[in-house]
Amino acid sequence: MADKQISLPAKLINGGIAGLIGVTCVFPIDLAKTRLQNQQNGQRVYTSMSDCLIKTIRSEGYFGMYRGAAVNLTLVTPEKAIKLAANDFFRHQLSKDGQQLTLLKEMLAGCGAGTCQVIVTTPMEMLKIQLQDAGRLAAQRKILSAQAQLSGQGSAQPSVEAPATPRPTATQLTRDLLRSRGIAGLYKGLGATLLRDVPFSIVYFPLFANLNELGRPAPGEKSPFYVSFLAGCVAGSAAAVAVNPCDVVKTRLQSLQRGINEDTYSGFLDCARKILRNEGPSAFLKGAYCRALVIAPLFGIAQVVYFLGIAETLLGLPRIQP
Repeated sequence: MADKQISLPAKLINGGIAGLIGVTCVFPIDLAKTRLQNQQNGQRVYTSMSDCLIKTIRSEGYFGMYRGAAVNLTLVTPEKAIKLAANDFFRHQLSKDGQQLTLLKEMLAGCGAGTCQVIVTTPMEMLKIQLQDAGRLAAQRKILSAQAQLSGQGSAQPSVEAPATPRPTATQLTRDLLRSRGIAGLYKGLGATLLRDVPFSIVYFPLFANLNELGRPAPGEKSPFYVSFLAGCVAGSAAAVAVNPCDVVKTRLQSLQRGINEDTYSGFLDCARKILRNEGPSAFLKGAYCRALVIAPLFGIAQVVYFLGIAETLLGLPRIQP
């Protein structure tokens, strides 16, 4: 196995390239997912993904769909790079005996990758969610203000529209969190993130490896790129839907601002209990199809870039046979 020692810089670059391409393509759907998941019963602003995107364009313009994208584009490179490189590293360590990895070892490698990535994922998601959800809160305030104006039409005084709340920036959010809560402020929801990302990786990486294996023309040959893409899409969407309940809880816990009459939560179990009691079991699947639509191409693209070995070509290194 010595000749198959991975080139860590190449894997990091491949993961980064894949993350940048993927996020650019699917970020509007991710924004819709966050806003749909944060909606609570009686406070609905959007009825579906398409309704959310249409209303976002109307109220915030086209680039409103990319609110928070700068945070993702900045941090997705180390996040995806750590995830893919860690999985590759653990698979390499677990296969030193020269035997093909068992399903259990594949799951252990995925578990290690998911655990490593939360170092970057948690603060990235923390900042991204505040920026993405600001538009929903502004729309909710606007609706309530309009309702108040309608109910007070009989008043002699002219109605005055409430001033718009300034939109936060990632830099401002980071500074405020560090000042008020220290580094722990950026890692709020760390436990929920682990409960989402570790099971995701346990499902995703073994499923991808086995699906990709089915597309090999012959032993020792690599799968065609379209097989890697489809395997990444199928494995990613399946894992995304499987862990969506944890993603809903994580999104709620990491949201610092609440809408009118929306619940607050003290922790993972408290959040899950209140969602189940007030919104029913179906609430845990909010945004599931959005998340599947985000993760499928994101990881499909990631695996194509990763398996084509773009970084190895750029660095002039021999590409490792996947």
